[in-house]
Amino acid sequence: MPSINMKLEMVTIIACEVDIEVFTSDKLQERFEALFRIYDEQTSFQMFKSFRRVRISFSNPEAAARARIELHDSEFNNTKLQLYFAQVQNSGEDIDKSYLAPPQPVKQFLISPPASPPGGWSQSEDASPLINYDLLCAVAKLGPGEKYELHAGTESTPSVVVHVCDSDAEEEGAEGRSKQKIVQTRRPDEPPKVLN
Repeated sequence: MPSINMKLEMVTIIACEVDIEVFTSDKLQERFEALFRIYDEQTSFQMFKSFRRVRISFSNPEAAARARIELHDSEFNNTKLQLYFAQVQNSGEDIDKSYLAPPQPVKQFLISPPASPPGGWSQSEDASPLINYDLLCAVAKLGPGEKYELHAGTESTPSVVVHVCDSDAEEEGAEGRSKQKIVQTRRPDEPPKVLN
């Protein structure tokens, strides 16, 4: 567990879930403030009614620590006081160097392309398409119903074979089959109307 460093200016305590009457009744508010003024006469209070919280600022960290230790989970007006130290926010200059800093931003053209190409960029030439004239010649020689082996199979690879279809046979087969009529799904009945 990290040790509490008193040099962090831990002089502020936040009281959570404070009874709502503390914010509305002056007498109860004075009693609440008196609890903390015992530890430091120069204590200041900031009331946050909508959050039911009170920010209590002390003049020294020792008084804040004593008040937090002695009053945390104590009863006040039939509610338990929940006291926590306020977290100190450091500016950019005071950040501890033992933590990793975020990486420096660099230009990343793949994520968001620039409006114009970067210096030295040139468009690459598209390669000319490869035409396999042997394949075209072999397919042209084939007649309907014949097959042509493109790649001979081995023990570890399958063979690739092209089968040329007979276009007349396809048309006859399509006409020979009777077309099945698709029945439209009927719409569900409307719910009964309720009259008032």
